[in-house]
Amino acid sequence: MPPPTVDPSRAEPPAVPPPEPAPLRRKVRRWLVGRPRSVEDPGVFHHLSLVAFLAWVGLGADGLSSSSYGPEESFKALGSQVALAPFLALATAFTVIIIAAAYSRIIEHFPFGGGGYIVATRLLGPGAGVVSGSALMVDYVLTITTSVAAGAEAIFSFLPPQLHSQSFAVEVVAIGVLVLLNLRGVRESVTVLAPIFAVFLLTHAVLIGGSVLSRVDEVHVVTEQVRGGLSTGVATLGLGGMFALFLRAYSMGAGTYTGIEAVSNGLQIMREPKVETAKRTMVLMAISLALTAGGITFAYLLLHVTPVAGQTMNAVLASRFAGAFQLAGLPVGQWFVWITLLSETLLLFVAAQAGFIDGPRVLANMAVDSWAPHRFAQLSDRLTMQNGVLLMGGSSLLALLYTKGDITTLVTLYAINVFITFSLSQASMCRFWWRERRARADWRRRISIHVVGLVLCLSILLVNVYEKFREGAWVTIVVTGAVVGVFVWTRAHYRKVQQSLRRLDDILPSMPQTKAPVRELDPRKPTAVLMVGGYAGLGVHSLLTIQRLFPNYYQNFVFLSVGVIDSATFRDIAEVVEVKERTRAALDQYVALAQGLGLAATARMALGTEAVETATQLCREVAREFPRALFFAGKLVFEQERWYQRVLHNETAYQIQRRLQFAGLNAMVLPVRLLEEAPGSSAAAAA
Repeated sequence: MPPPTVDPSRAEPPAVPPPEPAPLRRKVRRWLVGRPRSVEDPGVFHHLSLVAFLAWVGLGADGLSSSSYGPEESFKALGSQVALAPFLALATAFTVIIIAAAYSRIIEHFPFGGGGYIVATRLLGPGAGVVSGSALMVDYVLTITTSVAAGAEAIFSFLPPQLHSQSFAVEVVAIGVLVLLNLRGVRESVTVLAPIFAVFLLTHAVLIGGSVLSRVDEVHVVTEQVRGGLSTGVATLGLGGMFALFLRAYSMGAGTYTGIEAVSNGLQIMREPKVETAKRTMVLMAISLALTAGGITFAYLLLHVTPVAGQTMNAVLASRFAGAFQLAGLPVGQWFVWITLLSETLLLFVAAQAGFIDGPRVLANMAVDSWAPHRFAQLSDRLTMQNGVLLMGGSSLLALLYTKGDITTLVTLYAINVFITFSLSQASMCRFWWRERRARADWRRRISIHVVGLVLCLSILLVNVYEKFREGAWVTIVVTGAVVGVFVWTRAHYRKVQQSLRRLDDILPSMPQTKAPVRELDPRKPTAVLMVGGYAGLGVHSLLTIQRLFPNYYQNFVFLSVGVIDSATFRDIAEVVEVKERTRAALDQYVALAQGLGLAATARMALGTEAVETATQLCREVAREFPRALFFAGKLVFEQERWYQRVLHNETAYQIQRRLQFAGLNAMVLPVRLLEEAPGSSAAAAA
């Protein structure tokens, strides 16, 4: 309903209070998260971006940590046919290289990031894109949960049984710490975790290299053992049976390949030149993961590692390798085992970082396309995707509660989604090069790697779904389907709102185009300050409503606008400048319109990552310049009110009004009604 009628001529000019000291809550938040950063500082992009090594730490830890459980799962699936281990090691390394090379090609064609979601959306359509994005979101939540749960399990395996009941509390605290680190910023969190990554690389290089070198003089013995094992296996199972066993073991190690796509998803955090930095990061990730996963599998065979109750196979491998030091009388054997396993344990916590880096970025890309609530595309004053980080942390806690931290269940849920995205990405690139076959003479060479990648990824996906469907794979399929459903419903809602907003734009062609004599501003006279976004019907309707409610009273009109820098525009300083210019152009149109109506008008603007706080500060500055100002914000309202509006829309106008009133300034929300909207649609659109 319209606001109550008031007589502005009797209102006293509000006294503009001085800025109040920051409350204790804000001081504590600044201490935990850090001070705000300026989006207009060109150096901020350099400070926030990562060189190849740090990107390798932040994004490569997910893949490397999978060597703690991926090779073990595949090796166990061989059973007594361990003679297949060398071929399994080669197949693992080959698959890592193929998938990494395919994603390097994707980076070249999609240099602004987005990974599997953007690729599938652009090349296969929005339907495939939302499936890929949903699978990625579930995958990154499980990345966090699985990594933290596995890390905690490894820690408590060294502690007395009576302390094992505290494992869940440690996992919750670990997720909380990672959330806090990522609220401060990606670079800060990665820098803290880099030493753990380096120790893992060093110890595992020694473990794998030492295992191979220790058996160099027995190459002929190992060769004969493998040859004899293969002959026995073929005689027992047949050639087809051996191949089926190999394919099953190969697919059971699907967890080994998770995280390879992280670089293409996180391209925005790379140091310029982004594409070259990302490709170097991908090379580092591929080589390190191929050597580690393949090397561990081969080392199992060389040192005759077999499963031991209560220990991981990597722990058994480290113990057997360290036994050589003990035989030589060196006191470093047990220390090496402890350092190796501790670095492996801590790297699992580091691997959760990939979920916090890439999960919010995928969600932000989907929010820009209106699949997810728009607030997930916003940046915090620390220039982090705060809402996405909090959602990832909260969702991982829910997954932890549901699975009770059981690693077997988590790994079963984990491996399915990443191969859905892998398969869609490779299918997308196959379609791209097939369409380009007449324009590019080298299309066969370029499509070949994606065809091979598609065959590998589909094979692993189908075998995993078949083998593990009853063991819990159905849960992740149902959850991913539910996420797809939520995203589809959200986009349908936003489309209805946008259609209603477009109806307001019908008024624009009828507005006066001629210029009237420009009137001078007088700060001593009553001033209407109208907060607007882009030049559109909503802002024009608000201006006309002020004229209708208070005819000939306001002598000055000031248009305010905040250029919001979100994840879609926070790529480099050129994007920020473009937002600034676009905001200024819209304000110029409003000023020209007001002057065409014979009004004295001007405009003010600011840039920020969040509209409410920035707009409130801008209003306080305008109030000092125009003491008799009344602030207006237009808000679209519909006939039906729904509970989900607070999630999908940020209620900007009401939030600004509340803050201004507490600051001692008068503010009014102008409802712009649309009665044509179908029942059941949104009741409020964001300003």
